[in-house]
Amino acid sequence: MIGIDITQIGRIEKLYLKWGEKGLGKFLSQKEINIAKTPTTIAGFWAAKEAASKALGTGIGKECSFSDIKIKKLPSGQPIIKYKKHIRKKFKILNSHLSITHDGGFAIAVVVNEVKK
Repeated sequence: MIGIDITQIGRIEKLYLKWGEKGLGKFLSQKEINIAKTPTTIAGFWAAKEAASKALGTGIGKECSFSDIKIKKLPSGQPIIKYKKHIRKKFKILNSHLSITHDGGFAIAVVVNEVKK
């Protein structure tokens, strides 16, 4: 199961300038806000959550919300993605892999889920 998303960094920056952390709280947990300190990283996290929901085949909505997807960083800076237990169980997810990149004013994320057959 593969998902991809691209997000314009400037759009996320405008959201932050208008709404501050309250706006970020609509799609990020407080831990994620603390990790993602720049508009570039925040846009990458947005793209990652969108890509993760697309990898499920649902998109963000009733079956999978932003809060069902968590992003962390390893000490090396590598991002990792986790779904809440009920999502992993429902979609039979064994492991998830995340890659985020930024260039030319855009953040792009790819998520690959390994599932039980």
